[in-house]
Amino acid sequence: MPLSRYGGIYGPAELDLLQRVFDRLCDERRLAKKDREQRNQLAAEVIQVFDDGVTEEADLLRAMSKRRRA
Repeated sequence: MPLSRYGGIYGPAELDLLQRVFDRLCDERRLAKKDREQRNQLAAEVIQVFDDGVTEEADLLRAMSKRRRA
């Protein structure tokens, strides 16, 4: 997974945003903590969409919601 935009370096604000989005999506998708593979895949997708330029929380949640339906 290329981290072209941020070069894999995220500040505290970006990490907080990514964590909030990830946690909310896990709750919405009912991913239990034991579902490690699914949670890892979701985390990778959230980071990829963020790195692709979707950096606002609401937009990121919307983009991830559309991804799930596609």
